[in-house]
Amino acid sequence: MPAQRRPLNAPDVARVSASYAQAMETTGATRWLHGSGQIPVAEDRAVPEGFEAQARLTFDNIDRQLRHAGMTRDHLVKLTVFLGARDHRAAFRDIRVEWLDGREVALTVIVCDIFDAAWLLEIEAVAAD
Repeated sequence: MPAQRRPLNAPDVARVSASYAQAMETTGATRWLHGSGQIPVAEDRAVPEGFEAQARLTFDNIDRQLRHAGMTRDHLVKLTVFLGARDHRAAFRDIRVEWLDGREVALTVIVCDIFDAAWLLEIEAVAAD
């Protein structure tokens, strides 16, 4: 039986946005995928210009890793996002909501200095099956 995921949002904890779960309960998992931070670098090592293009490529790279493991976005449990600038929060939220297409996952967003100055974000993903 595949893992069951249940978004949890305690009623007595403030929720900043309805587009993610405060916690994700996972039961029955027999297989976990812990992804290294996915970056906005294409197969030919090109880094696209602009935040939107980089975010979409990074999510595409997560899709590729999930597919390689025989998983899909439906298996996602947690995303940890590293943004290179606070100014990208709104654009990132819009792209993430579109990419998740109604799926809720646990989410942490950290604004920080990214490993490579050309990258505007990096995303770690955890999935369970």
